[in-house]
Order: sequence, then C-alpha cells, then structure tokens
Amino acid sequence: MSNLEKLFLQIQNSKVIDSSIPYSKYTPIDLSITNLDLLEMDLGNPVLFEEYIENHLQNTNTKVAYGGYNEIRNLYQKNNHFNNSEKEERNIHIGLDLWIKAGTNVLAVIDGTIYGFGINSGKGNYGPTIILKHELENEVFYSLYGHLSEESLEDIQIGTFFKKGEVLAKLGNPTVNGGYAPHLHFQIIKKIATSRSDYPGVCSKSDLDYYLENCPNPNAILKIK
Repeated sequence: MSNLEKLFLQIQNSKVIDSSIPYSKYTPIDLSITNLDLLEMDLGNPVLFEEYIENHLQNTNTKVAYGGYNEIRNLYQKNNHFNNSEKEERNIHIGLDLWIKAGTNVLAVIDGTIYGFGINSGKGNYGPTIILKHELENEVFYSLYGHLSEESLEDIQIGTFFKKGEVLAKLGNPTVNGGYAPHLHFQIIKKIATSRSDYPGVCSKSDLDYYLENCPNPNAILKIK
C-alpha cells in the first residue's frame, strides 16, 4: 500500500455525488465482459443503456449504481476513440463510474484547487471535464471528474479553491458527455504530467500495471460499501 493510500484510510465521509443520498442507496453494477445481458445490447445507444441502468436501480431500490475500477469492458469495442487496427485494444476501465441522472450535483472529494478543465469532445470521450489538485501531508495528487454538463465549466478558473463536499459541477446528458448514459467518471491520479483537462480513463492490458499504480482505486477514498 502506498503512502497516499494509507492517507486515504484517514479520510472520512467523502462523497462525489449528491450528499443527500446515503451509501445505503448505492448498488454495485457489473459492466464487464462477463455480464451476458450486455451481449444483447447496443452499447453505443445511450437511451437503451440508461434504461438498463434505471431498471437496475429500480430492481434494487437504489439511486446510484457504481463500479468499474479495473474492469474489462466491451463498451469501448466499436469506438475509434479507444481502438484502431494499429494499436492494442484499450478496454480496461481505471476509474470509478457512478451512474445517476443528468443534472445531479458533483462534489469535490476533499479540499482542492482547480488544476484544469475543458471539453474533451467526440463520441466516447469525457465531454466537459474538471481536474482538481490536492495535497495531503505533502503528498500531491489529482482527482478527475468526467462527463459533466457544459454549464459546469462556466465561471471557474485555474486555482479556484473548492472545499470538501462543495458542489463542483453537475452531470451532463448524452448530447455533451461523450454519448453515454449520464454518469460521473471519477478517477484518482498521482502523476499527471502535462495533462490539464484530460487523462486516460481506459487502458490496454500491456499498460495496466502502470495505470493501476498511478491511478489507485477511487473507492479507497470514497469507502462505498
């Protein structure tokens, strides 16, 4: 366990989605290649995918579906943003997804400042994205919030401080969020290099060890059970 992950153990009551929703109303969801239900679905259709998510939430009497860290998915298989014939397939998700309706409040995970933001356009991409910079006992790391609304990027600037739990943004709909059913892609990043509004959220098998080390499980800080 890294020093940063040890520090995460000390953090309590951190959320990145509407603080009024208790974790008892969260449910895990399997979007991996082992989920046979997804084999029959047009995964590129956000309307059908949102219906699938809604059915899952209704069947479990919950409000947020979560999961996906280190999960191998077919979701990206036919998308040129992730795959082309010249490179190894990128199909392993290295963030945590939280599926809930568009317009839902997104919260700063802990105290931090705006490191970067922008619109990562194109089908399969993040759409509007914000990255916060954090420091815990001299350990610097970053948190990425993807698939936001365009309005979330209005009136913010580099260096703006957000307190833990403060509303940072709102979730976007499929017309702006890269063509997905509404959800938050939340990712922890240790070393971000020159990236200001983007960072890979899906990787190939050969790069997996690097990304798992550089992007620890976000649930270490959220502690969703």
